[in-house]
Amino acid sequence: MARYIFITGGVVSSLGKGLASAALGALLQARGFTVRLRKLDPYLNVDPGTMSPFEHGEVFVTDDGAETDLDLGHYERFTGVSARRTDSVSSGRIYSNVLERERRGEYLGKTIQVIPHVTNEIKDFLSVGDDEVDFMLCEIGGTVGDIEGLPFFEAIRQFIHERPRGQCILMHLTLLPYLAASGELKTKPTQHSVKELQSIGLAPDVLVCRSEHPIPEKERAKIALFCNVRPDAVIPAYDLKTIYEAPLAYHRAGLDRAVLDAFAISPAPRPDLSKWEDVMDRLENAEGQVNIAVVGKYTQLEDAYKSIAEALTHGGMANRVRVKADWVDSEKLEGEGAHLLDGYHGIIVPGGFGERGTEGMLAAARYAREKKVPYLGICLGMQMAVIEAARNLAGMPDAGSEEFDHEAGKTRFTPVVYHLKEWVQGNYTVQRKVTDDKGGTMRLGAYTAILTPNSKISEVYGGATEIEDRHRHRYEVDATYREALEQAGLCFSGMSPDGKLPEVIEYPDHPWFIGVQSHPELKSKPFEPAPLFAGFVRAAMEEGRLV
Repeated sequence: MARYIFITGGVVSSLGKGLASAALGALLQARGFTVRLRKLDPYLNVDPGTMSPFEHGEVFVTDDGAETDLDLGHYERFTGVSARRTDSVSSGRIYSNVLERERRGEYLGKTIQVIPHVTNEIKDFLSVGDDEVDFMLCEIGGTVGDIEGLPFFEAIRQFIHERPRGQCILMHLTLLPYLAASGELKTKPTQHSVKELQSIGLAPDVLVCRSEHPIPEKERAKIALFCNVRPDAVIPAYDLKTIYEAPLAYHRAGLDRAVLDAFAISPAPRPDLSKWEDVMDRLENAEGQVNIAVVGKYTQLEDAYKSIAEALTHGGMANRVRVKADWVDSEKLEGEGAHLLDGYHGIIVPGGFGERGTEGMLAAARYAREKKVPYLGICLGMQMAVIEAARNLAGMPDAGSEEFDHEAGKTRFTPVVYHLKEWVQGNYTVQRKVTDDKGGTMRLGAYTAILTPNSKISEVYGGATEIEDRHRHRYEVDATYREALEQAGLCFSGMSPDGKLPEVIEYPDHPWFIGVQSHPELKSKPFEPAPLFAGFVRAAMEEGRLV
């Protein structure tokens, strides 16, 4: 039976909770324990994939095809444990499950109430995979006191009392604001946050206090006294130069020791932090810098491309260089704006939806092709490279995507990219229509690609002829145009196992130009960089004459 650590937040950003959860998971792993991390989202979204990237940030996709909160990306990057569909749940999903059960008659005509039916559904979610790991870390989104979170907190209260004593603890993150006028840290927000928790029957065992300034011992003692925790369970969390310093910083602050003490695990195995020390060494002792342009349509919010940013950092670690990524609004490249890409050592065009900004992405693909600048196209970025080749090399000036025609409500393009209506998933054939619901209806999750031997993509993956990466798309390059495009110089170097769906394209006569329909950034980790990003950064180093 797993031990449970529930992570809640007071006045603190969701990234603060997600990062602390991921770092704690990494520290427990370093001591030899097995862990799994979960996210309980109190908001009503059933499918995060339907939310705007400007509002929600990136949608993270799991191997089994779940669209989830971007915090699960932090969990994977820090622990290396692949997230599953059962590692993320929202209020919307909980209520939807309850209503479906009621319609099936599972409640035998009873009146459906938040307690016990909704809270029981939450507890059932918490119990999945209980016997698989030593520790289950469950982060509750939002802030204590939010009305949306009350059913979750009540379910956790019940869950803790139903478990054997000592099997569950609560970790609470708060903010210690600094008043410059008086030069003091204020503990009142933390005290009130803990009081709010206590009022709903929950008491924290460990407090993690975010602060921009050192926390004096007398303030830590005051927090411990008024919040009813041990002084050594008040853990400072200071600003860091990089998120990958978090495991080492939290270990120095005593977080893992405080958690193990709360479980009365003593003596505990000594942690092996060599992996994280190597990560920091690669970050702090980089030998040079490469400048990368990320040409996208959601550049106003960096979290929209969070995994891209982190995968670039990982690619830099693999090559011991610093990667400086500039987020270039693709609309600014339209017309004569391609000169804005001058001076960059590499260009990435990431995924996205809709026609807005795609002409700028086409300009970026053409610039990279003609100027021989390393190019990595991901999902929509691959499709833009194919459309650019069709227009400018294969004699199809009206080449485009059905997505843009569907958006405009009229036919304007030769559809070299079409709406994917059928594909093979395992032993089943999946079918979709344009009129289907948006949420959860894309080609989602891990799929295999068969690579052409001796191609650039095969070389990137160490000579492999088969790879597996995660997908998230509903439009696909039409393989019926393959012959015309290959005659024009574009090579289809990766296909689905049935040979129907293009997975990878490249130019054999280009130093490094690769497009993939998948999202390799989702599986990249600091200690295991995605091969495509490591290879792309290496090519950018050669462009910048750093090798």
